[in-house]
Amino acid sequence: MVIGALTDTLTRSVSDVTETLTSPFTDTTIRLGVTGLARAGKTVFITSLVANLLDRGRMSQLVAQNEGRILSAYLQPQPDDTIPRFDYENHLGALTSRTPHWPDSTRAVSELRLSLKVQPSGMLSGFQGPRTIHLDIVDYPGEWLLDLSLLDKSYADWSSEMLTRMALRPDGPEFVEMAQAEDSTEPLDETRARALAEAYTKALQTARAAGFSDCLPGRFLLPGELAGSPVLTFAPLSPKGTVPRKSLWREMERRFEAYKSRVVKPFFRDHFSRIDRQIVLVDALGAIHAGPRALDDLRQTMADILTAYRPGANAFLTRLLLGKRVEKILFAATKSDHLHHSQHGRLTAIMEALTREARDRARFAGAETQALALASLRATTEQTITHGGKELDCVRGTLLETGKQAAFFPGNLPEDPSHLLGPARDGATGWLEQDYKIMNFAPAQLSIKPGDGPPHIRLDRAAQFLLGDKL
Repeated sequence: MVIGALTDTLTRSVSDVTETLTSPFTDTTIRLGVTGLARAGKTVFITSLVANLLDRGRMSQLVAQNEGRILSAYLQPQPDDTIPRFDYENHLGALTSRTPHWPDSTRAVSELRLSLKVQPSGMLSGFQGPRTIHLDIVDYPGEWLLDLSLLDKSYADWSSEMLTRMALRPDGPEFVEMAQAEDSTEPLDETRARALAEAYTKALQTARAAGFSDCLPGRFLLPGELAGSPVLTFAPLSPKGTVPRKSLWREMERRFEAYKSRVVKPFFRDHFSRIDRQIVLVDALGAIHAGPRALDDLRQTMADILTAYRPGANAFLTRLLLGKRVEKILFAATKSDHLHHSQHGRLTAIMEALTREARDRARFAGAETQALALASLRATTEQTITHGGKELDCVRGTLLETGKQAAFFPGNLPEDPSHLLGPARDGATGWLEQDYKIMNFAPAQLSIKPGDGPPHIRLDRAAQFLLGDKL
């Protein structure tokens, strides 16, 4: 196992060194990782970003575009032949059809290459021809990213953590009672092992539906071709003294370690370790709506996510000796179009507070981080209505469930994020001042002018942070 880990590291380092030595003489390539937890809008983000880089009329905050230096943009075959291509055309069709609908969510790794022809800036720009910059967008489920935190944990530590957390989640106490009643010293019974794994998976699904973020292992929720395999047939247990060989505990422990070595490590080696820019999309409004416990779970999850990265600057010697690092990380609160623009600053402040620990850790390592509120595709318009003698700043859109138009006021977010994060840290079961509501809106019918991409909120600012220095 140690030899395997050393081999993975050596292989990855050789690849990084080769790229470091050759990159000054080739086109520039940026590998942008896009991830987020359930319902954060990864697919819509990538689709809208690509559409708005191909037709840049709405990208005024992207400096290279504002200066007229992006001469053209075009899709090319991706460099990785073994990774599925991100289905950009069908996803864009779903969003822009006469009956628009949200595309299917991310369930596996996919990739797309967008190439930009850019005129350099600076004093010598007049003596240089246009440069080609390849943007390789790597889409992967956020649940898989969280799995990287398992690499440093033992089965006993993970079991203790998850049983503690499950006790505070919907349907969790039933599973905890089942796990604690199990005699883990008894010989393995495969039927019983499957029952435990199925009950744990159901508890994870319920927790995710209730707005909780830390639902590990991630492949229990997105099993793919591994469904039903032994590597997904384990669950957290309570230790019962000395556990003999071939006992239920020992087998669960073996399968947990197999999950780390055969599922988590290959993902890190083949995909994650090659990323140099990253955006983490977060449904912060959904967590606020779910309540204080879900919001605090999200805060802890954001801190755990940073443990998966090797943040820092990609100076020449750094890459030569240590391999590629993630230089920039953007934490983005999505669905800001569900709020009136007057509250966007408050949502950004909440996002900054949620990710404070994670961002401080990344900055200490030399990475540049930012928090932002955005909407990849604007699905609402703003409207002020009078209710009970007061004016309410609302958003209007098409309700996903009924297809009817409605104006919606979600409640005022607090100016001070601690008014939310304080009760969340203290374990409050509900918000004292008011309930924060959320509605599910369908995408609006679009009428897009030639040269414009789909309407958005701050997508151009996100692109400037992630890509601007390379353009």
